[in-house]
Amino acid sequence: MTRFVTKENKGVTDLWLWSADGKVQRQLTTHPAAESSPLFSPDGSRIAFVAQREGDTAPQLYVLPLAGGEASRVTSVPTGVAQPKWIGDGQRLAFLSRVWADLDTMEAQGKRQKERSETKSTAQAWDSGPVYFWDTFVDDRQLHVFSVALAGGEPVNLTRATGLELPRTAVQLESPLYDVSPDGQELAFVADSNPAGNITDLDVFVVAVGGKDARNLSAGNQAADGSPQYSPDGRHLAFAQQRIKGFYGDNRRLMLHDRRAGATRQVVADAWDRAADGLVWAPDSKRLFGSIDDAGTVRVYEITLDGKTRRVTGESSFGALAVAEDRGTLVGLRQSFVEPPTLVRIDPRGGTVTRLSTINDELLAGTALGTFESVTYKGANGADIQMWVNYPPGFDRSKKYPLFLLIHGGPHNAITNGMQFRWNAQVFGSWGYVTAWPNFHGSSGFGNAFTDSINPQQDDLPYRDVIAAAEWLKQQPWIDADRMVAGGASYGGYLTSIVLGREHPFRALVAHAAVYNWYTQVGADYAFEQQRFGPFWSPEQRKVFETGSPHYGAANFDTPTLVIHGQRDLRVPVNHGVELFHALQQKGVPSRLVYFSDENHWILKPANSLVWYEEVRQWLAKHSGEPVASPRG
Repeated sequence: MTRFVTKENKGVTDLWLWSADGKVQRQLTTHPAAESSPLFSPDGSRIAFVAQREGDTAPQLYVLPLAGGEASRVTSVPTGVAQPKWIGDGQRLAFLSRVWADLDTMEAQGKRQKERSETKSTAQAWDSGPVYFWDTFVDDRQLHVFSVALAGGEPVNLTRATGLELPRTAVQLESPLYDVSPDGQELAFVADSNPAGNITDLDVFVVAVGGKDARNLSAGNQAADGSPQYSPDGRHLAFAQQRIKGFYGDNRRLMLHDRRAGATRQVVADAWDRAADGLVWAPDSKRLFGSIDDAGTVRVYEITLDGKTRRVTGESSFGALAVAEDRGTLVGLRQSFVEPPTLVRIDPRGGTVTRLSTINDELLAGTALGTFESVTYKGANGADIQMWVNYPPGFDRSKKYPLFLLIHGGPHNAITNGMQFRWNAQVFGSWGYVTAWPNFHGSSGFGNAFTDSINPQQDDLPYRDVIAAAEWLKQQPWIDADRMVAGGASYGGYLTSIVLGREHPFRALVAHAAVYNWYTQVGADYAFEQQRFGPFWSPEQRKVFETGSPHYGAANFDTPTLVIHGQRDLRVPVNHGVELFHALQQKGVPSRLVYFSDENHWILKPANSLVWYEEVRQWLAKHSGEPVASPRG
């Protein structure tokens, strides 16, 4: 559980323990260092986790006995550890670390790391990409899988002998990149099978633990394969597969490799038209449960090995699923626009949900929350577009309210029914706004064709959907049509910049981390790769750029715009924000640039988040036509 301490300007993450019946709720750790990636040992007596405590120069692997006592440190890895997993009977653990592949020992790794940190020169050099990813520069180290004895000692590199490395772009280490078979004898991992520096082809490989001859289970598929997971009985290896090269929003199909027969097949037919994400195996190895992006809500689905799918949950969103090996108890985090992530137990048969955590109850009891609903309107080409509408506390349909139309990022990431840390509709509601999130063309969860419909021309259909959403809302008697504002971040900032240069009904705009100039976006982290629709100098892409790059609309800019950007944003480099602001200034359009020197693509630090919300509040209050009272009184 993470709590934010404003005075210290950080989040503090501790480990908590809940019983499946909800009777036990207790904090396990109180150390000032954050803990992450907790895992029960096979016998349930210990928890492994990652933390960087006193004397640690990087995150290390710790083990905590549940019977009582302090956590003991297992590793002393100078390059740090991530994604731990128990191996076999629990006498060894696996983990990831980014290391120099030519060095054999952790002592040598530490020596080189010390030499690098003490050198007077800051020069780095690359012969191929990636140079950086999100907010991290990628050096000459490689990501590998290691194992270490529970008692500690020198870790063993399990993947170096294969000649392969895990993806260099996996700097955030969020998605599962490897797994170990239940008997501890085989390792499955994700690696790039294409040696070209400007082409990425992620495949799933398997190798005997301690071996060097890795076998590619997804050879021939040039799109991304990943998230390998062994079934509890060891018979199968499940993994996710995309089919359209260069399209990150493509549906991830559930693939199943039969280790006994040596055959691999797709489990669910494409007619299901959803991405198989957030998967966990049931203890009987006959089915999996997943957190599935499904038409604006992340629902729990059951997927059987014969390809049948069944929706388990309804209106709230669910994630972070886990299944107990002994009784098959299914737990996860439930959330909605009015409920922060809450630990719950889920009945996989009937879908009944039992709340387990109550740690936010006191805070919520003193917080006025609004309501929300899902609506459908006609967008571009007469298509049905789903939209979330959030109403402020005490909403009265006989009154008129200003509108804040929120434009989601991605673009292939729908806004789902969940509590947002950033762009929180409840915060905007407390200012008196009705907010609306349209899931325009390109959004995920509405079928692959809908998601891919905006490629490569990413401006046209979503712009028309946003304007249609505004027109639908203008017709509602509770919306003040003269006090409509809009904004978004990332792709949402891009589309806001498109709106800025075209006809629209908004009095003010907010553009955060906005792609403003498609040509200078070649400096983005992913731009080292060959692109799906070709380079910008090709005749086809030149037309796309000239019609879809926001900077070509600068002659029409006349709407007050708040521009926000972070220096460490390498997905949309900071020059985009400066270019947009300079164009607005040259035009004499009321504008303001808010710059965060220590933030990346997102605003993550508590103090910066408070400033962000206050800057947005003041900008909208100034330009929406009527002052909006500050929540601070």
